[in-house]
Formats: sequence, structure tokens, C-alpha cells
Amino acid sequence: MLLILAWKNIWRNKKRSLIILVAMIFGLWGGLMAGALMMGMGESIVNSAIDRDLAHIQIHHNAYPIEKEMTNIIPDGPSVVAEIRNIAGVKAVSGRTLIEGMAASPASSFGVTIVGIIPDEAKQTTNLPEKIIAGDYFESDRKNPIVIGQKLATRLNLKLNSKIVLSFQGLDVSFISVACRVVGIFKTESALFDEMNVFVLQGDLFRVLETTPIIHEIAVRTTSVKIMPQVAEMLKTKYDTLLVQTWREIAPEIAVVSVMMIYSSYVFVGIILLALLFGITNTMLMSVVDRIRELGMLIAVGMKKRYVFAMILLETIFLSITGGLGGMAISGVSIRYFSLTGIDFSAFASGFESFGASAMVYPFLPVAMYIILTLMIIATANIAALLPAWKAIHIQPSEAIRTY
Repeated sequence: MLLILAWKNIWRNKKRSLIILVAMIFGLWGGLMAGALMMGMGESIVNSAIDRDLAHIQIHHNAYPIEKEMTNIIPDGPSVVAEIRNIAGVKAVSGRTLIEGMAASPASSFGVTIVGIIPDEAKQTTNLPEKIIAGDYFESDRKNPIVIGQKLATRLNLKLNSKIVLSFQGLDVSFISVACRVVGIFKTESALFDEMNVFVLQGDLFRVLETTPIIHEIAVRTTSVKIMPQVAEMLKTKYDTLLVQTWREIAPEIAVVSVMMIYSSYVFVGIILLALLFGITNTMLMSVVDRIRELGMLIAVGMKKRYVFAMILLETIFLSITGGLGGMAISGVSIRYFSLTGIDFSAFASGFESFGASAMVYPFLPVAMYIILTLMIIATANIAALLPAWKAIHIQPSEAIRTY
């Protein structure tokens, strides 16, 4: 009976109730959409970094991250790559030869990381072939082909078929220069990556270095993100003399950004609920004041104060849950739609590139967010009901009955 009475009391003043409901619905919609965008952006930064060059796991010589010397190679690297390919949970493996050097053109020069790859292997661990905006990904038969980033091409004033000279130190500390021909230009989500990395064929590097195949870095893609920790532990046990790291260990700043985006979403929605709390409290106080004579009569005829308190509490909870469910429903539909179509922020592409994020953001919210939000709404309703309910149970029947 108390439940029915509380529900009917909400709609005694339809205009006032509808105003607070609309405020809740659009407030939650705005908060959840903003949170979903932040989570989508965080996910974009992580996925872009993994697809671009991090992969799920990387293996190096123990000394390589500290001193990126050419001599810090993985012993018998090609054999290690072949062995890892047969490990359960591994989807793809690619061995990379990394050399710090200079890239020069008639216009300028710039320090770069020269990445020697086997194209067929590399395309399984990176999405670089999909980022080619001009030329191709080592499909031509030119001598010493090279693929560079658009940012570096702009800096060195290069275009397709331009000649670029790479200079670096050899294994015997000699100085080596090799002329390459630009066969492809790529553009990823990270302007810094595009400017700092060039890709050449491993065979060409081994030829100018006059060496047998050498590997500085092994990139590993697992069949799923969930299985990544188990595969990493397996590799650490098998290759205990090498440095095996997951992408979280290699780039902790990216992992932190992703986590911060999630917590920021909760904080943002919490602030909106805090603002709505005052609106709900005000609405319920007005409702109590409007019904002060009625509440006084109920207490006078013997209705226990705890029932009066419970009735006001239920009214507040019903009002909050109705607005909350409406807001979550509209938000869920909107987020689902945009998670499929994406939201294009191309107008701010340069800003997104500085963070390594794609300008096309696909917002999303985990199911846990909706469950936690429901609990937050109920908690907000209970807090908002305290003052109106306290006022209601402290009404003096003799005074309230004389109120018109």
C-alpha cells in the first residue's frame, strides 16, 4: 500500500516531477556519453599503440632498452622467432632489426630509428600496411626500398620515388651510408611515430652490414588480450636470459592513460549525480511543504512517523530510479549507435595525433558501469530523501492542520 501511495504522490504535481525527470535524463545522458567518449579515446590510444608497433609482447636483449646499441642483439634471433611461432596462444611473430641513425635529403636531415623487417611477417603484427597513404608496402622491385611516415616526408621535403640517404654505425664501428628510394608513405595516429621511424627490408640491412641475420626485437601478437599474461609468463620462463615484456610494461604511460580515462568517467558521472542530488532534494522539499497539512493529518490520525519517513524515501527513490533508468536507456542506445558508426573528430586530428589517438572515436561503456551507476543513483536518492523526510516527520500535527 505504501509503495502505491508513494508512486501516486510523485505525479500529484506532474510539471514539477517531469522537470526533475528531464533534468536527470539529459544530465545522465550527457555524463555517460562524455564518459563513453573518454573510455573510447583511452581504448583508441591503447589499440593504436599495440597495432602500430608495440604488439602484445616484445622480447629484447636484457641490455637493449638501456643502451640501444646495435650489438645488443637477441642470440640466434631467427631461431627464437621460429620457436615462438609454435607456442600455444601465439597468433603472430615478427623479428625486427633496429638501428639508430640519420635520414637525410637535399632539404634537411633528421634522427630516426631504422626498422628492418620481413614484410610478410611484419604485416601480421602491425597494421602499418593499412596506413599507407601513398605508394605501396614493399610491393615494388626497386633497389633499397624504404617506407617513411608522412611527418618525416614533410620535414625532409620527400615524396614518392625521392631518394633518401640513411647513415648509421656498423657492427665494426664503421660509418655506413646507404641511398634508398621512397616506395611508400604512411600516416598513423601518432605524429611522433611517423616522424621517428622508417622501414626497410631486413635483407638490405644485412647486405650493407655484411652480417648474418640479426634481431634486436621480437614482436608477439597473442590470440586474445586475456591470454596475453599467460603467454608472457610462459615466454619469461622459456627465455629467462632475455627481457620479455608486455605492452603494459613497455609503455606504462599508455596503460595509465587508459585507467585514468575509466576513473575519470566515474568521477564525471559522480559530479553530475551530486548536482542532481540538490535538485532532487529541492523537489522533494517543495513536495513536503505543499502537502504539510495532509502529512500533519496523517500523523494526527495515527500514522507512525517511520511510515511517513519511508513514504518520502520511496517517493525519492522512485523519482530517481525513473529518471536514472530513462537516462541510462537513452545513453545506452546512443552509445551503442556511435560505437558502431564512430564519431569523427577530424577537425581536431592534429591534437589527437599528439596523444597517439585516432580521430575516429568509438565510444563504449562496460556493463559494470551501468550496474555501478544504478547503485550510485539509489545512494543519491537515499541521501536526497534525508532532509525532506526529516522535515516531514518533525511536522507538528496541530500546526500543520491549521495550514492552508
